[in-house]
Parts: sequence; C-alpha cells; structure tokens
Amino acid sequence: MRPPDASPRGPLGDFLCARRSLITAADVGLPETGYPRRVPGLRREEVAQLAGISIDYYTRLEQGRVRTASRPVLHAIGRALMLNDDQQRHLIQLAHPDEAERRGGSAPRVSPQVERLLANLADTPALVLSRYLDVLAWNRLAVALLGDLAAMEPGHRNYVRMTFLDPYVRSMLVDWRERAQEAVSALRLAAGVACDAPRLRELVGELSVRDQDFRTWWVQHLVTMRTSGSSRLDHPVAGRFSVDWQVLTCVDDGEQAIVLMSAPAGGPDHAAIRRLDAWAEAHGLTHGTAAPAAPLLTTPHAGASGTPS
Repeated sequence: MRPPDASPRGPLGDFLCARRSLITAADVGLPETGYPRRVPGLRREEVAQLAGISIDYYTRLEQGRVRTASRPVLHAIGRALMLNDDQQRHLIQLAHPDEAERRGGSAPRVSPQVERLLANLADTPALVLSRYLDVLAWNRLAVALLGDLAAMEPGHRNYVRMTFLDPYVRSMLVDWRERAQEAVSALRLAAGVACDAPRLRELVGELSVRDQDFRTWWVQHLVTMRTSGSSRLDHPVAGRFSVDWQVLTCVDDGEQAIVLMSAPAGGPDHAAIRRLDAWAEAHGLTHGTAAPAAPLLTTPHAGASGTPS
C-alpha cells in the first residue's frame, strides 16, 4: 500500500511544500499583500527571497526537478522555513540520501547482551524498537503494561500501530494526542529518504486508511525527535500513574533503540510500578523477543494469556 503523501515531487519536495504551508508572512516579518493567498503559508517566491536564492531554483527544488542542493543553500532554506535542529538534519538527509547510512536487508536481531539487560531490569518496563518502531524485544514489566506482545501478529507488534489502532493501548495513554503525535514524528524522521521501503509503505498505508488523525499528521511532515519525556497512564491493574521515559540508541546497532520507563523511588508512581510487577510475577509473565512464527490473532489482546484485565 502506497503512503498517501507520495508524489512526483519526491521526499525533499514534499517536505519543503509541507513546511512552507505552516509558515505565515507575519511569522517571518514579511508584509501581507493586498490580495488573498490561494494556499496557506508562504509563497515560493517569499521562501526564495528569505533564503537569498533564485525563485526558479527554489521552485525546481520543491517540484522535484532538482533532487539535491548544497548545504549552505539548505541551511538558508531551513532558516527561511524556521526549521528546528531535527527538521534541519532531516532536510539535509533528504537532499543527500547517498550520505545516509544504509544497512542490509536482513531482519533486525537483538543481541543476547541487550536481551539480558532487559530481563535484569527491575522496576523498569523496557522495549527494543526497530527503525520503524516495530517492537523487537521486551521485558516482563513491558508485557504487564502493554499486553501479550508475543501473541500479537508480527505486523501488529509496532508501537505506532498500537498507539493508534489497539484499543487497549490507546485507552491507557491519558495524554494520547501528544504521545500519538510524537509517534508519527518519530516515524517520519526515521523514514528519511526510504519512503518507499516495503515495511514503511505497509505501515503508513494501513494507518492512513484506518485513522484520520494519523493521515493528517503524516502529511504535515511533523519532524521532531524527543529522547525523553513523561507519560500519564491509566492501567487496569496499577491504576493511574506517570512514568518518565528515555530512548537510548544501541551502540552495536544504530537502527535499534531501547525505551526505558521509570518513576522516582518512594513515590506513588513507583508504587504503581511495583504493583504492576507483583501482578506480572503472579501471572508468570516473562520477557521475550519477536518471533516470526507468532500466532495470529484477530484481536491482539482478546483472550491473550497475561493480558491485563
């Protein structure tokens, strides 16, 4: 299934067009013209003026007739479009795809050392995510928090998909809208120039068809990478509590990230995690890794052993 925003402009042109539509003349100190704008945001000639480049060159760049640009030009365009650091890096990656690191097509594997780390973590739900946020490994507390990950269909075991389409996970996220936008942004940033990768095409295609919020946010080209934050959860066993989360990149595989969730010791949030851990131990939940032969379920959580209820 083809991503909804794919166009002849290509990833670079799509990104420039999306970001331009979000900036007004007032945002960059330009006077409003006396006639109405046909589309929201800056005009191409205004971006070119602010960046100090020719209108023709910027137009060809946005239309996909020029697929790259020098770094000084990209930085000038980034300033004109008020890009933050993450968005500027994304722009450069789109314009210089040959410089982006490429890995082979082999299935991602979590190292035994990382698996052991997850299994030995106490009071800390933890996951290993792939480039496209597929869940590759998890510990016991993550199962207690998110449900029976091993019983999910492999294509459904994805953090973004669970956030939008899994009723259990979606209802547990008290601040769902913020978390969902962060998930879309992380996926967009991870996609980079590989917008036609089969796994990404499948994931984005399904989410775009089934969730209007995802479709809207995806075509807006939200790009911001957060490596830490806080989430409020409403869990059927542990109750309502908050966790701090942090994302760590695996040193031996830059395409994988470890997500750790914790709470300050001695407080009510930590007590909720301890209740969750006691429940997980009583139900015999264990850590695990993604298995290609995972059983297929119509509803990932329905009737799954170890699912919070």
